[in-house]
Amino acid sequence: MFTLDDLAETIARRAEADAGRSYTRGLLDRGAAHCARKFGEEAIELAIAAVAQNEDAVRAEAADVLYHLLVVLHARGVAFQSVMSELQSRTRQSGHQEKASRRE
Repeated sequence: MFTLDDLAETIARRAEADAGRSYTRGLLDRGAAHCARKFGEEAIELAIAAVAQNEDAVRAEAADVLYHLLVVLHARGVAFQSVMSELQSRTRQSGHQEKASRRE
């Protein structure tokens, strides 16, 4: 089964490729802010699909969101495993408790 770890590794490999051959490299060459905007666009498209479209559209947009999220992480130098560790640490408390702990 293909995993998010596999996707993160693919992105890391493609980040080393020539921009003319790699969409990922092209995104990264435009900088983290561009990658973040692209992620935002994809997130909006997923939200719209979740409300108004069929399962195939939701699936396709969700895949785009996951890909672009991992590109943003790569662009910012944030290891995917560090995000997974953050998620794991949050399982020790309820979502309500975790969210309350982030309030200022």
